Amino acid sequence: MLKGKILLITGGTGTFGNAVLRRFLETGVKEIRIFSRDEKKQNDMRLEYGHPKLKFYIGDVRRPESLRDAMGGVDYIFHAAALKQVPSCEFYPLEALMTNALGTENVMNVAMDAGVKKMVVLSTDKAAYPINAMGISKAMMEKLAIAKSRVAGQKGLAIVVTRYGNVMASRGSVIPLFIEQIKSGKPITITDSNMTRFMMSIEDAVNLVLYAFKFAHSGDLLVKKAPAATISTLAKALKKIFKANNPIKIIGTRHGEKQHETLLTREEMMRAQDMKGYFCVPADNRDLNYDLYFIEGQKDLPQEDYNSNNTHILSEAELIKLLMKVDYVVGELKKYKNG
Repeated sequence: MLKGKILLITGGTGTFGNAVLRRFLETGVKEIRIFSRDEKKQNDMRLEYGHPKLKFYIGDVRRPESLRDAMGGVDYIFHAAALKQVPSCEFYPLEALMTNALGTENVMNVAMDAGVKKMVVLSTDKAAYPINAMGISKAMMEKLAIAKSRVAGQKGLAIVVTRYGNVMASRGSVIPLFIEQIKSGKPITITDSNMTRFMMSIEDAVNLVLYAFKFAHSGDLLVKKAPAATISTLAKALKKIFKANNPIKIIGTRHGEKQHETLLTREEMMRAQDMKGYFCVPADNRDLNYDLYFIEGQKDLPQEDYNSNNTHILSEAELIKLLMKVDYVVGELKKYKNG
């Protein structure tokens, strides 16, 4: 898939970037470039991998000038750079907008000028029916990407959007917090015991991006079907894995949190194509010639949205089985037993 090609990963020092490196660094890929602001994490990666195909670029998606230096000769881009934590985006919404939306616009514009062939933009379930600043900024990012896809083809660039739920044990997710609370003997703090979240592994997230990279057309939006679990079930599953007896404490919903997350809205489900393990919402190629599209309304009634409460809800046993496939959980469990 990437044989002889140069891949750029923006925000590449995160969980997603590391997973892509593990998947492709030892293949026929010509070069993988990591673009991010974090020199410490870049140095950690440089020391960990020590691979001649791996190149590092310090920069910020807010600054097109730094992107231009990194994109010379690049064939493909996985765009993962983002502000992702809901509370911090709530308190600093302009920062979320600048990085998540305007930063993506910069990446797309520089990619067109650099002759990049395909770009996969990583979004989130929080962009569907957004109620928090992070979701709103990501929803605007999606709109910018789909709009840009209508004109990018003239310069040979295909832009695809992927949307996925919480990646288990990723930066800022609840699993590392719960495990730390278990290990320190503190109560496990739950915002709402009936709150549900999609449960996706980092491998699922990478597979979604690769599926979109291989099969999607410019302007398409893809999601991967995924099971979900209540936060209460997650806490109980981790307690059982660690053989812990920490009490569970309900602390209330944080700023900008939803009861359930949505991967596809009802309106998107009306157009979505079922592709076995994935849904694809085809490119919206309309333009400002409204009369071609709006003389008659949509006759089909909206379906139910695809959310973390109407997908398969994992039992405690099913979730334990899934968690024991997560490297972070297994590693922390070993430390806990040996500690």
